[in-house]
Amino acid sequence: MVNKKLIRDLLNETACSHNKVKKASCDKPKPGATSGGCAFEGSQIALFPYADVVHLVHSPATCIGASWETRATLTSHDGENNTVTGFTTDVNTNDVIFGGDKKLEESIDYIIEHKNPKAIFVYETCVTAMIGDDMDNVCGRMEKKHCIPVIVIHSPGFVGGKNLGSRLGGESVLHQLIGTKEPKEIHPYGINLIGEYNVTGDMWQYTPILEKIGIKVVSTLAGDGRIEDIQMAHTAKLNVIVCAKSLISLTRKMQEQYQIPYISISFYGKRDTSNAIRSIVNAFGDKELVQKAEKIIAQEEEKLEKALIPYRKILEGKKAILNTGGNKTWSIASALQDIGIDVIATSVKKATLEDKEICAKYVNILMKDPGSEQAKLIDEHNVDILLAGGRSLYTAIKKKVAFVDVNQEKKISYGAYSGLVNLAKDVSHAVNNKVFKVVGKEEPWK
Repeated sequence: MVNKKLIRDLLNETACSHNKVKKASCDKPKPGATSGGCAFEGSQIALFPYADVVHLVHSPATCIGASWETRATLTSHDGENNTVTGFTTDVNTNDVIFGGDKKLEESIDYIIEHKNPKAIFVYETCVTAMIGDDMDNVCGRMEKKHCIPVIVIHSPGFVGGKNLGSRLGGESVLHQLIGTKEPKEIHPYGINLIGEYNVTGDMWQYTPILEKIGIKVVSTLAGDGRIEDIQMAHTAKLNVIVCAKSLISLTRKMQEQYQIPYISISFYGKRDTSNAIRSIVNAFGDKELVQKAEKIIAQEEEKLEKALIPYRKILEGKKAILNTGGNKTWSIASALQDIGIDVIATSVKKATLEDKEICAKYVNILMKDPGSEQAKLIDEHNVDILLAGGRSLYTAIKKKVAFVDVNQEKKISYGAYSGLVNLAKDVSHAVNNKVFKVVGKEEPWK
């Protein structure tokens, strides 16, 4: 069942920047408000990339359609990718009246027989929370019966938004998985990547560089993740928060429980990628590791600059507006500046207080209401390109400027050094697209 004290604690996370300056909730639920996603959606997105796990949603069939496979979270798992298929218990009216425990039990038996996963994640939703299904009891019995982890994620949508849901997903992993398995040996420079979902293969852009330096990725939550790896996450020497600041609760508790320090970094753009690598190696305090890292950074930056030469000529003097969320509000801005683009404004509507403070170091204009502000700024500053999610495409069409999708719906990685070349290529193609030159001219009948 939903733990009300846990919800209160997660909403007032002591490690969050805003709680140091004011008494305010991270993500207070607003009755009737559904825009931006619910807690169930947030927990599912946070844990979804585990491909060797079957994700079972204990709910009516409609719940699963809200967020299933909305991100291209790539995996190198050599077995069956279980994230391709959505699983639901399909709770109906009879189950609401008589309870859905039996249906949940039968669903888990079916999954074990037909899919043979390494674990099962079972998500509680609004309906099953309200009818009081004893999911902990059922999943506990099924775990003993089938001898695999059956993890309950208590994240009904009514408790809050997506941010809180991510934290609830992290709590489930912390209390039911982490520390349940020991490795054969412990790597001296092992790290956990937290909040990295490997959208379009972002983490594959920088993990080979880290491995070349001598850093081992022990586990990820949850991009290209493996259930056995996250069980051994307590043996890492450093937690690296890559994107989701919502998971800072998890890293703080791991620091208290396992004495694992944590840092928060970004792998977007040349400067931030190099600084991220430096932050990781500096955290270990090994001079040889630092020297090796600097040598590899220099090699990667030299290779990057050569690859960017043809795009810098095209992008020189171009102006952009950025409308995205989280740490991308400043990390993508940094990446755009690295390829020679003047970033006029960025949206901070979905940014944390910490992200807003960092944004101010990169960009002068911070949009609190991008829906009404970005169109005016495009006109005022003669902007060439809008980079945002798909919902902002209409604004770009209306204002006759180029557009690039930089949210999770994007089709190619913009992470690290190689990803910056991809970003430069996509932006160059967009601003050079002949259609914008045509539509930007005055109508011939005038």
